[in-house]
Amino acid sequence: GKMAAERGASPSPSAGEEEPLGLEALGEEAAPAPSAGFRVTAVRREPAVRLQHGVSGLEPLAWSEDHRVSVSTARSIAVLEQLSDVHSGGQEMVIHRTAVPAPAAACLLKVGPKKEVAECKEKFANSMDPTVSQTFMLDRVFNPEGKSLLPMRGFKYSSWSPLGCDANGRCLLAALTMDNRLTIHANLNRLQWVQLVDLTEIYGERLYEASYKLCKADTPCGELGDFAEFQRRHSMQTPVRMEWSGICTTQQVKHNNECWDVGSVLLAVLFENGNIAVWQFQLPFLGKESITSCNTIESGINSPSVLSWWEYEHNNRKMSGLIVGSAFGPVKILPVNLKAVKGYFTLRQPVVLWQEMDQLPVQSIKCIPLYHPYQKCSCSLVVAARGPYVFWCLLLISKAGLNVHNSHVTGLHSLPIVSMTADKQNGTVYTCSCDGKVRQLIPIFTDIALKFEHQVIKLSEVFGSVRTHGIAVSPCGAYLAVITTEGMTNGLHPVNKNYQVQFVTLKTFEEAAAQLLESSVQNLFRQVDLTDLVRWKILKDKHIPQFLQEALDKKIESCGSTYFWRFKLFLLRILYQSMQKAPSEVMWRPSHEDAKILISDSPGMGSTEDDQEEGTSKQASKQGLCDAGKGTDIDDTADDSLPQSSDVGGREPMEEKLLEIQAQIEAVEMHLTREHMKRVLGEVYLHTWITENTSIPTRGVCDFLMSDDGYDDRTARVLIGHILKKMNKQTFPEHCSLCKEILPFTDRRQAVCSNGHIWLRCFLTYQSCQSLVYRRCLLHDSIARHPTPEDPEWIKRLLQGPCTFCDSPVF
Repeated sequence: GKMAAERGASPSPSAGEEEPLGLEALGEEAAPAPSAGFRVTAVRREPAVRLQHGVSGLEPLAWSEDHRVSVSTARSIAVLEQLSDVHSGGQEMVIHRTAVPAPAAACLLKVGPKKEVAECKEKFANSMDPTVSQTFMLDRVFNPEGKSLLPMRGFKYSSWSPLGCDANGRCLLAALTMDNRLTIHANLNRLQWVQLVDLTEIYGERLYEASYKLCKADTPCGELGDFAEFQRRHSMQTPVRMEWSGICTTQQVKHNNECWDVGSVLLAVLFENGNIAVWQFQLPFLGKESITSCNTIESGINSPSVLSWWEYEHNNRKMSGLIVGSAFGPVKILPVNLKAVKGYFTLRQPVVLWQEMDQLPVQSIKCIPLYHPYQKCSCSLVVAARGPYVFWCLLLISKAGLNVHNSHVTGLHSLPIVSMTADKQNGTVYTCSCDGKVRQLIPIFTDIALKFEHQVIKLSEVFGSVRTHGIAVSPCGAYLAVITTEGMTNGLHPVNKNYQVQFVTLKTFEEAAAQLLESSVQNLFRQVDLTDLVRWKILKDKHIPQFLQEALDKKIESCGSTYFWRFKLFLLRILYQSMQKAPSEVMWRPSHEDAKILISDSPGMGSTEDDQEEGTSKQASKQGLCDAGKGTDIDDTADDSLPQSSDVGGREPMEEKLLEIQAQIEAVEMHLTREHMKRVLGEVYLHTWITENTSIPTRGVCDFLMSDDGYDDRTARVLIGHILKKMNKQTFPEHCSLCKEILPFTDRRQAVCSNGHIWLRCFLTYQSCQSLVYRRCLLHDSIARHPTPEDPEWIKRLLQGPCTFCDSPVF
C-alpha cells in the first residue's frame, strides 16, 4: 500500500522548528493552553486503597471492562472491583477486594530432560570460562529461585481479556510472574480466584515434543550442553508481555451438518527472542480443554519490549495484526492469519511504523479505533510511549492503500513516561512520569492527519506531594486510578514507602449523566464508573437534578427501551438511600447503655416507621460516626449531633417523602417485571409446540399480567390470547416440594403455598427456586436458578441474562 509517512523533526526536545503536522516541539511550560471545552476537573474520590506490598513489574495497573482494577505487587495481584451499590448510603466508592496469590514454587522453563538439564547447570556454574559461569549465575531466567541471589517474587505484568470470556460472561485475567510463569485466572464465585491454565507449562511441553524447532524445515538444533543452545531454548519461551484480542466468531459444524457460531478470543504472547505465540481459546474459557490452537510467528525484532493488537474495520471487513515495539526504538505491525475466523483479513507484509534504532525504548503501546471526520472513514490511532516522548501514528485505508502518518509529541514530561492509558471511547490519552504529573492528550483531526491538545493534571494539587508508579483510566473515562507513594517533604525523601491506589474524577456529574442518557451500550453494569459519579452527586445533594429528571422522562416517552426505566429505578433507589438517616451507633461496637437498645431492621435496609420513634439513638451526623471511630463516648456525640427541634418539626414530611419514593420504586420495578414477562412469554410461544410444562409457569405469568385492571397493554393481551389458545385448558401448576400443595402465582418475587412454605422466584424464568443452591446478581437485587441438563437451549439462553433491574451479571 502507499506509505505517506510524515516524520516530524528529530525527536529531541531541542528541535524548535515547525513539524509538518503543526506539532511544535515545545518546552514543558510553553505547551498550548487547552480550550475551555477541554479543561479536566480532577477531584479526589475516596477511599484510597492501601496496598500490603510494593508494586512490581511494568505498567502495574490495569482496569478491566467489567470494572476491576488489577495491581501487580511483590506477593500477589490485588484486584479492586468497583460496585455501584444501590443499597449503601455511604458517599465513598464501594470497592470489593480480592487477590490472586503468586505461586509458591519457582517456575523452571522446560529446556530438556530433567537429568540432562541438572548436569548442564552444574557444568555451566563451575565453568572455567568466566563469561559462561558469571552469565549463567546472574541470569534470573536460568536461576529463578536465587541460591545466592534473592528469589524472584511477584508479578511482571497482567492483562484483562474483553468482557464475555469466563463462565459468567466476565473478564479473564492473564498474569505473568517475575519468574516467567504465564497463567490465566477467573473469578467465578465473588471471593476466590481460580487458576484455569498454566500456558508456560503447556508451551514448554509443545516445544519439547517438537525438539525445539519451530517448523519442520528448521536445521536440527544443537546440544543442550552448548551454552548458546541453552540460552536459545530459554529465550524462546521467556514471555515479555501478553495481550488479548477482541472476541471473534468462528464457525463449527455439528454432526447433522448444521453450522453454528462459536465465540473465540486470542492471546498473543511476546517472547524474549522476538517470537509471538498466538493462542486461540473457545468461549466460555473453562481450562485446558478450551484451547483450540497455538501458532508461533517470528517477528524479526531484536529486544522486543511491548505488543498490542491492531484491530481495524474497513467496509465491514475486519483487519487484524500485532503491533510490536523494541527496546531499541523500532515499531512495526505484523500480519496475523487467523484460521477458521470468518470475516478477518490481514496485511500482506509487515508495516514499519518507526524504523530508527534511536535507543529510545518503547514502554507502552495503545491502539485506539477512531472515526475520521474529514476522510469520512474509520481509522486507527497508535500511540507509543518512547522515553519522555509520545510517538503517534495514524493508519487509514483509502483507495490508494494504507496511509501512515506519524510524528512525535515532545515537551510533555521532563522524565521518562512510566505509564500510559487511553480512553477508548474518545481517544484521549493519559501519560504519567514518576514525578506526579499526568498529561492529558486530546487528538484533534486536521485535513490530513491530526494534532494533540495537551494539558497537565498536577496530582500534587489533589493528593499533596506524591510519586506516581502507574495510571489506568476507567472503561467509560469517568475515573483515573493512580498508584502513589509519598513524595519529598522539605527536600527529603520519605523513610517508608506506602503504596496506595487513589482515584481522581475526570468527568463532571453533568458529563456523566449526558453520557448515560446517550449511551449506545444501554447497560448500567457496563457503565459503573459513570453511574458511580451520578450516585455520588445524588447522595451529596439529596435530590435528583431537574435537568436529568426531565431528560430521562423525555427519553422514556419517546423510546421504548427498558434501559431508561432501569436508569430511573437506579436514580430513585439512590435518592431513597440519601434520605435515610445515618446510624449513630458504630455497627460492631457493643452498646454500653441498655436503655438505648432498639430492635428494628438494619438502618441500611431502609426501615422507615419503627426507628423514627426514638430520635436520639438513631440520629447521627458524619461527625458522630468519625468521633465514635476515635474512641470517644458514642452517646454524647449522638445526642448533640443534631438539634432536637428539627427532629420534631421535620419528621412527618420526610416520612411521607420516603413513602412516595418507595411507591415510585415499586411502580418502576413492576413495569420492568411486566416487560420481562412479555419477553419470557414470547420465547415460550416461539419455542413450544403446545406450551407443555417447560419449567416456566406460563399460566401463572399470564394470569398475573391480566390480573391488574389498570394495566392495558395490547401486545400483552394479543400474546396471552395466542398462548392460552395453544394451551387449551391445560394448566401445569407448580407444586411445593415440601408438601406437594399447588404454588399460586400472586407475587413476582416469591411463591407461598397454602401451608405457608415460602420459595423465592427466579427473576429470569419466574419459576420458584426450590433447591438449596441458586444464583444471585452482583448487587443482590434478585435471584436466579441454575440451568439443568434437561432445560432446552432457549431456557438456558434466558438464564444467561443479566438482572432485569440493575443489569449486573448473575453468579
